[in-house]
Amino acid sequence: MDKLAIDGGPRIRTKPFPAWPIYDELEERLILEVVRSGKWGGTGRVKLPELEEKFAAIHDAKHAVSITNGTVAITIALQAAGVQPGDEVIMPPYTFIATASSALLFGAIPVFVDVEPDTLLLDPEKVEAAITSKTKAIIAVHIAGSPANLTRLKAIANQHGLRLIEDSAQAVGARWNGVGVGAQGDLGTFSFQSSKNINAGEGGMILTNDRELADHAWSLANVGRIREGGWYQHETIGWNLRMTELQAAILLGQLSRLDGQMELRERNAKLLTELMDDIPGARTLPRDPQATRHALHLFMFRIDPELADRVNKNDVIRKLNAEGIPVSYGYVSLNQNKAVIKETKKWTGEERVYSCPNSERACDKEILWLHQNVLLASEADMHDIAAGVRKVLASFR
Repeated sequence: MDKLAIDGGPRIRTKPFPAWPIYDELEERLILEVVRSGKWGGTGRVKLPELEEKFAAIHDAKHAVSITNGTVAITIALQAAGVQPGDEVIMPPYTFIATASSALLFGAIPVFVDVEPDTLLLDPEKVEAAITSKTKAIIAVHIAGSPANLTRLKAIANQHGLRLIEDSAQAVGARWNGVGVGAQGDLGTFSFQSSKNINAGEGGMILTNDRELADHAWSLANVGRIREGGWYQHETIGWNLRMTELQAAILLGQLSRLDGQMELRERNAKLLTELMDDIPGARTLPRDPQATRHALHLFMFRIDPELADRVNKNDVIRKLNAEGIPVSYGYVSLNQNKAVIKETKKWTGEERVYSCPNSERACDKEILWLHQNVLLASEADMHDIAAGVRKVLASFR
């Protein structure tokens, strides 16, 4: 790795941040137990019941359904909630494409409502204006691990007879008003893809407090079978979308470290926020007091609007990376994603255009990401990050 910064001087940082994933002999032992059981698929039920029970308990949920991945988890949650092809689903544009593609997969139509400019979470005050006779659900995305305003969104959903789905892919362990995310809406979904704070390479989970919804989701993911029914008793159309026992073994090992890793991320995020807030040209994102636990899948900060209007975001990233600070660009606002626009037109016959200036500006000009593994480093490493940000932003003044 080049030891010189972009200005030809010494780099702020040359050593790497913590590698991901983190694992040890526990995962190895649990996997070996599954291998020796001979029951490797999703019907063996060796480790899966324990995983589902533990994951539900962490999030204060009554029911958990393990799924092949987080994208399909949203699709199954929407279908279990009664969303049909042609129905509209309100969601924010500042999210991974899977939030939209999970609906489009079966012909449900994403309707984009802008995010709050400071939090980048779905703006409840703009949701009601987007509700039509075709609206059947709202997807609240807990972006970066920060819970969306579930209090307001639940009230709006209840008032209009809509289902509330929580896309909690980035929010394992997060809490809103002291209660775990994922089961405060009608259903909540999680991802265990490789980058996630708890990961098994792939995998997903659906949580709910409604037994009927849980049973429906289970049936959809288990080729239309019913719980306690016969092996060939298929009473609805479903698919084989089960998690494997090998994934469950890995996840049980990963969950054993969840609390300790969350505490470390929280300490480092608090320190980094204090350091960042003292840097001219940088701003951190506020946290709602009702978001009583942040999962910190990402540490997001923004380039001050005045500076962002003068500089190119990619130039800032290039300089920070040259200093050894692994920031990344983040999303393209989904309301502008050509694939989403094209797929929506295929189902509706219309080229739908949504104005989401807060999301668009965040994506194009202001928001930078640090991934969760960075927050598993030391206090000294947080000072390195702040020093790099300070140096780079000063170079644009």
